[in-house]
Amino acid sequence: MRKQIAVRVALLVACALLLGTTAFAQTAKSKPTAKTGAAAQQAANLVDLNSASKDDLMKLPGIGDAYAAKIVAARPFRAKNELVTKNVIPQATYDKIKELVIAKQPAKK
Repeated sequence: MRKQIAVRVALLVACALLLGTTAFAQTAKSKPTAKTGAAAQQAANLVDLNSASKDDLMKLPGIGDAYAAKIVAARPFRAKNELVTKNVIPQATYDKIKELVIAKQPAKK
């Protein structure tokens, strides 16, 4: 009788460990990290210098009507730092927006 109880307890412990390990592995795989989620969200919110409208550009800090018009006129940009190298905006203004913009390249056919 004791042997049967010991076997049943051992089986229950083994099943619990197996199920617990499997559930933990699935949870660990399916949970996105906060860092990954934040990075994806930030990438989705970047303003594309090559395709944004003048109104969208004017929503950026330090970018008014004149700078937005200069950005549109200076397109296309290969990189966002060309805003400064092409003398479109000053370095101080670029420092305010550099984390908010991207210069996407058109897809090649």
